[in-house]
Amino acid sequence: MTRPTLLFIHGFPLDHTIWQPQVSAFAPAHPVVAPDLRGFGEDDRVVPDTMTMDMYATDLKELLDARGVDSVIPVGLSMGGYVAMAFAALWPERVHALVLVNTRAGADDADAVKARLEMARSAEERGMALIARGMVPRLLADRTLQEHPELGRELERTIARRSPAAVAAAARGMAQRPDRTPWLRTFPQPVLVITGDQDKIMPLATSQAMAEAAPHGRLVVLPDAGHLSNLEQPEAFNAELRALIAG
Repeated sequence: MTRPTLLFIHGFPLDHTIWQPQVSAFAPAHPVVAPDLRGFGEDDRVVPDTMTMDMYATDLKELLDARGVDSVIPVGLSMGGYVAMAFAALWPERVHALVLVNTRAGADDADAVKARLEMARSAEERGMALIARGMVPRLLADRTLQEHPELGRELERTIARRSPAAVAAAARGMAQRPDRTPWLRTFPQPVLVITGDQDKIMPLATSQAMAEAAPHGRLVVLPDAGHLSNLEQPEAFNAELRALIAG
């Protein structure tokens, strides 16, 4: 039996390079796909005004179809988690297990929707450099920022390179996403929820709620990690992923 492919789905407004510690660890012995979502990183496709999570998921399905990949373990971080849940909801027969990283199942409330739309306007009107400077301190734990300042600088450069149109389209799409909690309660496969104990964007309660909603959910909280737990604690993160695969 062919092993399911690890499908790494990056967060907002990043690209596939955030998964380098995982791709390096798993690719030598396990099938791995770590694409750029439409308009991000090296993907230069034109984006519409709004990119919904279902649209990103459809892009991924087409990529997997083209590569002959039938079974996957989506590993989605933040916005990538929203896309991973959309994929699993649309094509559950292709999902062997689900890994939700520093993300949430609930929809945005009115204040969050307003903030998403303001982000979209800011990206289009002011560009990405200012957004990049403001985002990085929220993405990483304080300890990470102090001990690995080079990571913060690289993330700022990565975000600053993003297409304003792609960022705006993604922000509008996230604002429209549905509450996936009712669906998660019906999902029959294993769900591994990973977060950092210092995440400044996703409260721990959101991760706890996902793990409790999934019939076969399990929560892992990585110490001294913020919103990018896979980058901040790669060895511990990879160990949890290996355990899921082995199980």
